[in-house]
Amino acid sequence: MSDSYYDTAQICLNGHEINSMAASQPESNQNFCSQCGAKTIVACTSCNTRIRGYYHVSGVIGFFDYNRPAYCFHCGSAFPWTVASLEAASELVDDLDALSADEKQQLKDSFPDLVRETPKTPVAEGRFKRLTKKAGAEAVGGMRAILVDVVSEAVKKSIFGP
Repeated sequence: MSDSYYDTAQICLNGHEINSMAASQPESNQNFCSQCGAKTIVACTSCNTRIRGYYHVSGVIGFFDYNRPAYCFHCGSAFPWTVASLEAASELVDDLDALSADEKQQLKDSFPDLVRETPKTPVAEGRFKRLTKKAGAEAVGGMRAILVDVVSEAVKKSIFGP
């Protein structure tokens, strides 16, 4: 039997990490985010399951990075920051004059497979690269700013480089 466990994370609705050890170190908790003023949560807004935070390993002292989740491990729902990022990216696509309406829709349709690792992720990466290249450097920069915190490390490297 292992004494390892996940702590609870506290994250604001916009995705700023407040405290990855909200249960074991509650003195660092905040009701509202000091970066953006948004309300903070410690549980999934769909199923009320606690958000997984720092992973404690018995007998090991470590300084491991915490990566906030995009989706609830219990019910699979997107967290509010994931939804907000996907909505913002879609709004940016609507403003890309260099793309046709069909290309805009193709780009929007690729977003869910960039955030989740699925068999369609490599296809979505290729489509994203092709269409954002056509849309221009400003589009790539805007997409990077919006999506960099919700896509996986592998996707990040593939579409934005090292």
